[in-house]
Amino acid sequence: MSDPVLLTRHDGGVLTLTLNRPHRRNAIDRALWDALRDALSGATADETVRAVVVTGAGGAFCAGADLDSSARPRTEHPTRSMRRVNDVALLLHELPVPTVAVVDGVAVGAGWNLALGCDLVVATPAARFSQIFARRGPSLDFGGSWLLPRLVGMQQAKRLALLAETIGADEARALGLVTWVVDPGELPGFVEDLTARLAAGPPVALARTKAMLHAGSRSSFAEALDAEAVSQAVNFATDAPAGFAAFAERTDPEFRGEWQVVQRTRSS
Repeated sequence: MSDPVLLTRHDGGVLTLTLNRPHRRNAIDRALWDALRDALSGATADETVRAVVVTGAGGAFCAGADLDSSARPRTEHPTRSMRRVNDVALLLHELPVPTVAVVDGVAVGAGWNLALGCDLVVATPAARFSQIFARRGPSLDFGGSWLLPRLVGMQQAKRLALLAETIGADEARALGLVTWVVDPGELPGFVEDLTARLAAGPPVALARTKAMLHAGSRSSFAEALDAEAVSQAVNFATDAPAGFAAFAERTDPEFRGEWQVVQRTRSS
């Protein structure tokens, strides 16, 4: 049997998803789209998952959609195949836990937008990024038209999308498209420490924070304040008491994400 196109490892609350088509620089075919959809859907429903890492095997992150497989004769309508792509992008965007892309080698097209769809991006100096679509004929997909202008502003987004330039890790970091650039020898320890910190955080509060940050670009300041108030009410009945107690006791908090309100029963 052939190796699975997506490798999964769940350890210490951290789910690691490794794109595993190194012979194609991890370009995503239909099987890998489906595997990503199932894995992200499962992570959404699994309360033991506290953080998700997305990375690639064999010295590459992801070369985008597999054009060789998409060019084969088929009867599936393009809107249906794009629905498969969009389902994965939306699941990643709405995942309630922190997500980290770990990029070594190429991340181009949908592969780069897969990384940008994560909350944080760790890259090695060997990482190379391109919105390669214009060189191949299509327009942006996997959320690139939404993500890029929000991350770098409209002019830089147009530059990256219209010229399809390839940029290195340092320039991507300067533009705000990479969070950290880490040498390969330090990468495993860096990612392990980062994800352990994320997994130890208050899960409900982190989920609410992500949701509010995503909504901030389309809400008024007053609406953002209302959302913050609602979220804090939830937090004060969830993990905030443990955090306050740990602060007072000078210990490390243990966040469980459990509802702390006990409903009183009316005595007869």
